Amino acid sequence: MRTVYRVFFVILSVATGALFLYSAYTKLFPIESFEYTITEYVHVPLSLAAIAARFFIGLEAGLGALMIIHLFGKNKWPLKTAFALLIVFSLYLIWLWVKAGNDVNCGCFGDAIWMSPSASLIKNGILLIMIALLIKYHNGFDYPWARIIAPIVLVCMLSLSYILFPVFTRYKIDLSAVYNSNKTFAPTTDLARGKHIIAFVSPSCIHCRRAAYKMHMMKQRNPAIPFYMIIANTTGTIDGFWKDSQAQNIPWTRLELEPFKKYTGGVFPQILWVNNGWVEASSSYPELDQKVIEKWMRGTTNP
Repeated sequence: MRTVYRVFFVILSVATGALFLYSAYTKLFPIESFEYTITEYVHVPLSLAAIAARFFIGLEAGLGALMIIHLFGKNKWPLKTAFALLIVFSLYLIWLWVKAGNDVNCGCFGDAIWMSPSASLIKNGILLIMIALLIKYHNGFDYPWARIIAPIVLVCMLSLSYILFPVFTRYKIDLSAVYNSNKTFAPTTDLARGKHIIAFVSPSCIHCRRAAYKMHMMKQRNPAIPFYMIIANTTGTIDGFWKDSQAQNIPWTRLELEPFKKYTGGVFPQILWVNNGWVEASSSYPELDQKVIEKWMRGTTNP
């Protein structure tokens, strides 16, 4: 009977830790989605949301790993920390339910699993019971070396979230060259005001054509997405670019080659997420995700 009892709690600890790890993993891809969720509902600057997102992901992953390998440290502090974290998350979910209603994705599993605040509260309640049982009845590896290793594991996981997914350095972009270089193609849109996803593309670049086509498809599904294309070179035909990309539904301008190279550094397509003149993120075209873009559009805070 004692063996059955022990096996049960081993499985319970591994299952709980695995759920924590999976929750952290789903928030990573893409991590920007979790950042925009924090910005949208907590109303903090995106720079602070980026730091907080990595902290919570690293903390979840670290606590999950410790539960899986049964390193509970002194006085079972990883289990107690996980319990406290769930309480904090649950208070946030209650606040989110009151503020935004129950028909929103709380972001507990990123965009991988859509979960309402009420469903997530039930999930958290079950996890709280599981962790409370572990705190009361399960000891894990209670050796001096285990107590030393446990905080090291947590610190490593927290650090990895920042090392592998560094916080994007926001900067102010000067778009004066786009307006001053060639009056024929001067934009009628004020790209320094509001939110714009600005794509610097070369008409002869196959990847630029694919990026433009992807943006074209997103724009068809949601005309409100603020894409804008800056196309290299003000001379020569770009009929082939339009034929492949079908992106005439996206506002665009052309820019002389030299200033274009200064903006891109010779690497394109260059896709910048600009908010009131501040570049908040950059992405490659395979990373463009309509749900993430729409979440970013709904955010109301500035960097």
